[in-house]
Amino acid sequence: MLDFHIQKHNYKEVSLPILVNRQTMTGTGQLPKLEDDMYHVTEDDLFLVPTAEVSVTNFYSGEILSYDKLPQKFISYSPCFRREAGSYGKETKGLQRVHQFNKVEMVRFVKPENSYTVLEEMVKDAEDILIALGLHYRVVKLATGDLSFASAKTYDLEVWAPAVEKYLEVSSVSNFEDFQARRASIRFRNDNGKVEFMHTLNGSGLATPRIFIALVETYQNKDGSINIPEVLQPYLNNQKIL
Repeated sequence: MLDFHIQKHNYKEVSLPILVNRQTMTGTGQLPKLEDDMYHVTEDDLFLVPTAEVSVTNFYSGEILSYDKLPQKFISYSPCFRREAGSYGKETKGLQRVHQFNKVEMVRFVKPENSYTVLEEMVKDAEDILIALGLHYRVVKLATGDLSFASAKTYDLEVWAPAVEKYLEVSSVSNFEDFQARRASIRFRNDNGKVEFMHTLNGSGLATPRIFIALVETYQNKDGSINIPEVLQPYLNNQKIL
């Protein structure tokens, strides 16, 4: 996924901390609303990131970028940690919902007038991975009541898992407009020299556990062996898992 996004979609890879402070979590909108769903290191008041979005979006926190520095396209692969408190807790057996998982995250910093065009581009970037893997999927535009605390518009990408006969969310792509930028003070100087808040967007590209489920259930043969999609064969040096 990293190779695909870097080579085909021109993202720049960054590797950033997975332990962040309260200000950083507040900047992207996880705090204060979602604190009960986060893993917290009490002694240092630090949080394990629920997604690389937190670290990457805060990369420019407190800065003013020049006009010609936008847009910026970052990609990051990291472990993610979520307590899955409340009703989700009963679903944490198996791979569908876990407390720790790995994910490739796309983050974009853009001029406000371009953010909704970029949102559609990012959905396509995520779709390209599913197409390359040969997985059946659908794209769902979320209703207003289903949006997160910070998002202005979100698309979910859901992959079909044949054995459980249901769609599993593997990516959520969102435009936050200037919500995160205002909280984290992420700004740029426009072509007239005026300082503005930029727009931030992010999306999974993709989350690995449910992709693994879909791959196994889609490509498993009657004898138990699993065919490897052509795009993955160079990485595994094989065409089939016996």
